[in-house]
Parts: sequence; C-alpha cells; structure tokens
Amino acid sequence: MTMKDEYFMKQALKEAQTAFDGGEVPVGAVVVVDGKIIARGYNMTEKLNDPTAHAEMIALTSAFSHVGAKYLPDATLYVTVEPCLMCAGAIYWSKLNRIVWGADDEKNGHQRITHSNSPFHQKATVTTGVLKEECAKLMKDFFAAKR
Repeated sequence: MTMKDEYFMKQALKEAQTAFDGGEVPVGAVVVVDGKIIARGYNMTEKLNDPTAHAEMIALTSAFSHVGAKYLPDATLYVTVEPCLMCAGAIYWSKLNRIVWGADDEKNGHQRITHSNSPFHQKATVTTGVLKEECAKLMKDFFAAKR
C-alpha cells in the first residue's frame, strides 16, 4: 500500500459517502490512469431501480466513455468494498491493470464464490485492505441505521 493508494481510496470513500447520504449501500469507486481520476461511481441501485448499478459498473462505464475504448489496460480501479461476482466479471472483461479495494465483503464478495481462484484478468494485480477500517465502518454504520 502506498500513499497514492490511500489518496485514491479516500476519493472512493467520498463516492461511498454520497451513496450513504442518498440511502444507497455505501460503496464508491474511482478509476485512475497516469495518476489522474478519469471516472467516479457510487452505488445507484435504488435511485436507478437497477440491481446492476453498482459503484464499479458506474465507474467503469464512465471510464470506457472517457477513453473511447472497451478495455482499460493502463487503469487502476479503487473500490471501497470487495467487488461482487458481477462486478468481478466486468473488471475481468475491462482488462484493468490493477484492482484495489478496502474492506472485504464476506457476504457478497466474489471471494465467497470463487474461493482462491482470482476472477480478474491474469495480468492484473490486486491489492486489498487499503483504508480497510474506514471502508468497513461506513458499511457498518449504514446497516446499523437500517436495523
């Protein structure tokens, strides 16, 4: 984990806070190329009435539009919570260079289904646990308020 990782995860946390404030499950994501954020996203499943409107999907779609291509081989995705299996598939097909997440998702994360096999592109590197406590706290606070 680097200072850059922490900086970009804080940006993803801002997106997650936007989701939280809007009554969405607080997951946020940013896509970074050459040290610059080219796309942002947060969960919008309630707002859009769309179960596929996860933070990662919103950010990836925006990034594809930004670069004008369907692959992101020079990009890093920062997401506050471990991607689900659907998002892992989208990440695979986008051929991201690197995936970074904060908190693991023991209920719905891809690891629950894939176990030790990585669903990401074979050239991708994965970093986990960046600002893990901050990312997990936002999720815990959200679900505590729902109970």
